[in-house]
Amino acid sequence: MLTLVTANQAYKQDIASRFSRAATTYDTVADLQREVADTLLSDLPIQTLERVVDLGCGTGYGLPSLRKRYPSSQLLALDIAQGMLQQVKSVHAEMDLVPLCADAEALPLADAQVDLIWSSLAVQWCSDYKRLFAECCRVLKPGGRLMLATLGPKSLCEMRAAWQSVDQLPHVNRFVALEPLLALQPPGLQLLKSQTAFYTLTYPDLRAVMKALKMLGASAVEGRQSLAGLGGRDRLQQLTRAYDHFRQQDGCLPVSYEVYYLQWCKE
Repeated sequence: MLTLVTANQAYKQDIASRFSRAATTYDTVADLQREVADTLLSDLPIQTLERVVDLGCGTGYGLPSLRKRYPSSQLLALDIAQGMLQQVKSVHAEMDLVPLCADAEALPLADAQVDLIWSSLAVQWCSDYKRLFAECCRVLKPGGRLMLATLGPKSLCEMRAAWQSVDQLPHVNRFVALEPLLALQPPGLQLLKSQTAFYTLTYPDLRAVMKALKMLGASAVEGRQSLAGLGGRDRLQQLTRAYDHFRQQDGCLPVSYEVYYLQWCKE
């Protein structure tokens, strides 16, 4: 029997593979991810919860804080990348948690069973926010919370602009803006909080920028075209010259991120 793989399925498989490969190097370059997670963790509700999900847990940076805040809760570490969950099991072997390899758009959880879904810089890799929100709403109990930190469209703007001066192929993901993102939430979720923050990381050269993105697993792009067969060396030289237009006075190259901090309550 011939199994057809849709573009969406192929993208998800690519995401899972890239983040699995990045699992052992991820924490060495995840400074922004830790800062964003700390900000999201600082806003956790103070109450007793029965079941908590770290959605897109990655290497598990947020898990110790979630366990400390909710010591009696069942803590589920969910990620689409098996390699990330293996890293979680290795780094947090002593922690009482339930690892789940699953897609955030198809949660393997029963209806109305979760008190808190916490997710830091993970859901921007989803393909269908409407399905994501519907799934989160489905598994949350009435009064349950959904807390997200995700990327806005100004993220990686320098890389996107540099590539556009080279060709018109998709090399950088386009993240969803806040207004259309909020328009996708289902009626059962009530928005409690919405904040936007901007961050800039700096690197000595383009090689360091691209290495960091690769080590983070963040080089997966839906519909991406490879440099192979496109005159890769020439394209890379063009990209280097284009990105140099953003070089700062201190000689470093910036990489910008727009981060949305969002909270909902299930009615």
